[in-house]
Formats: sequence, structure tokens, C-alpha cells
Amino acid sequence: MRRRDFIAGLGGAATAWPVGARAQERVRRVGVLIGVADDPEGQARLAAFKQGMQALGWTENRDLRLDVRFTDGNVARARAVAAELIGLSPELIVANTGQAVNELQTRTRTIPIVFVQVVDPVSAGFVESLSRPGGNITGFVTYDFSIATKWLEILKEIAPNLTRVGVLRDPTVAEASGQLGAIQGVAPSFRVEVSVLDVREPATIDRGIDAFAGAPNSGLIVLANPTATVHLDKIIGAAARHRLPAIYPFRYFARAGGLVSYGVENLDLWRRSASYVDRILKGDKPADLPVQLPTKFEFIINLKTARALGLTVPATLLARADEVIE
Repeated sequence: MRRRDFIAGLGGAATAWPVGARAQERVRRVGVLIGVADDPEGQARLAAFKQGMQALGWTENRDLRLDVRFTDGNVARARAVAAELIGLSPELIVANTGQAVNELQTRTRTIPIVFVQVVDPVSAGFVESLSRPGGNITGFVTYDFSIATKWLEILKEIAPNLTRVGVLRDPTVAEASGQLGAIQGVAPSFRVEVSVLDVREPATIDRGIDAFAGAPNSGLIVLANPTATVHLDKIIGAAARHRLPAIYPFRYFARAGGLVSYGVENLDLWRRSASYVDRILKGDKPADLPVQLPTKFEFIINLKTARALGLTVPATLLARADEVIE
């Protein structure tokens, strides 16, 4: 190589190097508002999100800083940590559940928000429509209301003598009314009477279930909400005490001893949420990113709990299950 060419090439490399160095030095700050700090499921969701980001080329503590805060399923705490996160001025916030998104929305209309596990973002006022969110918020919904009718169908199949169903909900969760309405709409076709059990705090769980469980041929449908997630052991314990067949919205309920669960695969939603975080950090606007629907669902049956309740699970139902807990 001629000396003149070598010097020219060296100069070009020297010019290019600082640009790359500066790009690497820029750390993007993302807030994460999620559930319970010591909950294995919450930690698994956070890990799935980090895996999704890493697959897209982002490395935590190199070009990505995550400020993680936990709501612990408590409205007052959600309010406090939402304000704290916004005070850190992140470029974007990932939020778990409608409760968290609501607290963020009341405090900012400019910081982009990507939600995960929200049921009905339109009626909650988070987006204008699923196809065109229109503001600073977009994300990934847990499911549409039709899944609530599936819960009743499965419960009736596993407990054919069922004539009464208590729907355990948190009335402060806006999406609960839509889920309840879907169940009430199909209940007559299953010859089932629906009772609403409102749960706002731990003490009301036992009181509500104890009062409902007095009559025979009763069962429970537990709607997705932070209160149920935080106090799942209390709910599962009350159902077992009264020998109530119950269906739950997420797999971790069945793995904790619940009879059966049917719902979206949450970890998949968290991994997918990284794609929207990546796009927004690269310049896309939340208003232009359509709300995404779930693509993976899981159906889990706990046979140990079924035997304790004296139930024989139909072979056809077992064949449809993604997991059977022995």
C-alpha cells in the first residue's frame, strides 16, 4: 500500500470513530411500572421484556437504562411511583395494567407510554381506537371481552351441575364491567345465575366468598385485576374451603392451586412489547402504532385440585389443555 493511501485511510477511520463512540455513549432511559416486587410472575414478566429488548440489540446498563418501580397492586402506591417515574424524565414508560396506565395518563400527555395487559384501552380513555391510538399511549391488550364467555363455558364443562356463578371483580378496574357484561349476556344459555362479588381489599375476599358459597352447585369466575393477583392465595384458599370450582385468568393461579385457568400468555406480551419500545426510541410515535392483540393463549388444568373437589375432568377437556398439573 502506498504511504499516501495509508494516511488517507487512517484519517477516514479517525473521522468515523468518534461518531460511533458518541452513539455508543448515548444511554436511553426507559421507565417500567409493573406489579409486585417479590412476585415470581412479576419478575418473569420483567425478564421477558429485557429478553425482548436484548434480542433487538439493546443492552441494559450499556445503551439502555431501566428505572423499574412496583405498584404492588395498590392504588395509593401506584399513584406515588407513577409520579416518581415521571419525575425522572424517561424517554418512554412501559406500564402493566390499566391501573398503572391511568395513574401515568393523569400526569403526562407527552411522555410515550407502552401498556401491557390492559383489557379495554378504548373505554378506559387511553387511546382513541385500536387502529389509531391518537395520543402518547399504545400497547398490547390482554384479550377482548369474548374470552369472559369462554370462562363460563369451561367452568360449566368441568362442573356440569353448576347453577350459580360468583364473579369476583374489583369495581375500581374500568374493564371489569365489560367482562362482567359478557358473562351476564351468555349466562342464561348455560342456565346459570350470576352474582357479583366486589373485592377492593383483602378483607372483602373472605367475606364475599363466604356469603356467596352458602348454596349448592356454585362456582367462581375470577376476573383479571391487581387485587386478585396480589391475593391469589387467599382467593384459592377460600374456593378450596367452600369446595367451589373456580376458573382464573392466568396460568399462575392454576399453578398456585387453582382448579383451571384460561387466558393470554403474559410473557409473550411482555416480549412483544419490546418491539414498540424499540420503534419509539428510534423515532416512531405512539399515536401511529396500532394497539396489538394477543396471539398466544394457554389453558391449564390442575388435576390435583379437581380430585380434591371431587370433580372428574372430561377427557375432551384434558386433551385441549396446554398443561395438566398432576
